[in-house]
Amino acid sequence: MIGTRGTTDDHGTTDNHGANDNRSSSRDRNGLRDHGTSGRRGGGRAHTALLLSGATLASAVLTGTATVQAAPGPGPGARAQPPALSWTPCHQPGQECAYLTVPVDYREPHGPTMRLAVSRILSTSPGERRGTLMAVPGGPGGSGVKRLTDKGPALRAQLGGAYDLVALDPRGVGGSSKAACGLDAKDLRVDKLRSWPGADGDISENAARSRRIAEACARNGGDAVRSLSSLNQARDLDRFRAALGEEKVSFWSTSYGAYVTAIYAQRFGHRTDRVVLDSSGDPDHRRVARGWLANGGPAVELRFADFAAWAADPARGPGLRLAERPEEVRSLVIALAERLDRVPKTRTDTEGIALDGAILRNTLLRMLSSDSEFPALAGLIRDARDPKAVVAIPGDVKQPLSDQDAAVWVGVICNDVNWPGPGAGYPRAVAEDRARYPLTGGLPANITPCAFWKNADREKTVRITGEGPSNILMIQARRDPATPHFGAVRMRQALGDRARMVTVERGGHGVYLGVGNPCGDAVVTAFLKTGERPEGDISCGG
Repeated sequence: MIGTRGTTDDHGTTDNHGANDNRSSSRDRNGLRDHGTSGRRGGGRAHTALLLSGATLASAVLTGTATVQAAPGPGPGARAQPPALSWTPCHQPGQECAYLTVPVDYREPHGPTMRLAVSRILSTSPGERRGTLMAVPGGPGGSGVKRLTDKGPALRAQLGGAYDLVALDPRGVGGSSKAACGLDAKDLRVDKLRSWPGADGDISENAARSRRIAEACARNGGDAVRSLSSLNQARDLDRFRAALGEEKVSFWSTSYGAYVTAIYAQRFGHRTDRVVLDSSGDPDHRRVARGWLANGGPAVELRFADFAAWAADPARGPGLRLAERPEEVRSLVIALAERLDRVPKTRTDTEGIALDGAILRNTLLRMLSSDSEFPALAGLIRDARDPKAVVAIPGDVKQPLSDQDAAVWVGVICNDVNWPGPGAGYPRAVAEDRARYPLTGGLPANITPCAFWKNADREKTVRITGEGPSNILMIQARRDPATPHFGAVRMRQALGDRARMVTVERGGHGVYLGVGNPCGDAVVTAFLKTGERPEGDISCGG
């Protein structure tokens, strides 16, 4: 059961896929605002106003709040119909776009709704088509529409005409209805939104900022921000399945999307065809994102060894060999970050932004995801050490998150599970984590806005188990800095005989069609095309 407000179960036999509203009321929903422009979605423009099922938009944006009017719907006992999709050409050739209507709160399936941007690339070989494959992005906050645009050609090359390829932008993301917290601009830089301790591990500024963010989301976010959860994303995927008219769908999901898809497979297992979980995190239902964050220290240490070996290789070009031995690379990066904590480097390409330890560490975490980023990372470290050099500040700092992106990221991780409050010993935990894993500077143990979060309607977290169809293939890099292998092993253990796991013996994040491993790519492609999986867990060379 979803809840106690007169709904049916998650399998969507009645209320979950209803397109109409059976109430005649007006409600004020903070945070459900139209930040877009009217007209057909294409490229970077999107019409993102909140719509009600079976009704035209009836809203006025007043002080950031959309007031919506519900329309009369079916009488009691009426069977709900899947929401209709009206497909139109996207900006990208060969791709079609539409909007999917979903309830803000699935416990009130005929109440206020949101619209999700969806897209598809149809199979051009009807004789080869065997089903529909959903591409589920990472995040929280990744755009499925963008991922399908980016990866669609590679998927078609691998899979031929076996599938229609589809994706959606999760609620609050991209072209979908927005969720916003009204955060101060100073809190939207990536290195600020993430809780990097200050010099000597001080977290007082982190605690103040975390409280400020949580209070802004509680004050301004309304039902939209409260609705942001991994469980609701899984429900939205099933509503998309129903709208497509498919009895079952297949999945290729990456990173955080793998967790969402694991929830889908748990709650809607009978609706799954073939499921690929790429770069999975630890599914511990008691911790969720708390656990992912805590795993960051050892994960980065394991992956950093690849970069250190690369940056100590004599074959490196001028200025990219940072030391003679890998252990020296690690020592100099740690010392550089600590020095920048105390005295940031002001000679940068962006006026008003100095390179400090938080920016360096944040860039390190991002660039360790792919070997292709190693030259840029080495160049940044080289220039940061040179007093005369001008450092190029990373783009994610120059162009901070939007308020809606920040709201999605914070909302999902805080709504999914209860976090320890502000008095739970964060300073001591940060000091211990900094000593054990200096490359991550205490971030994995630090306080977040979730310590101050308020959501009395938070639903129980889904527990991933071995109950369900045995149709899941996992693929994982041995040294993944974002979703470490040991966390994926826990996902594999939780799924039991439902899954098989392919371990690619190298570093990186996002393995299938991402790290250039022919063995791993071939196993996933064969599974999606034929349904064949290895008899047991296997390893693919680097």
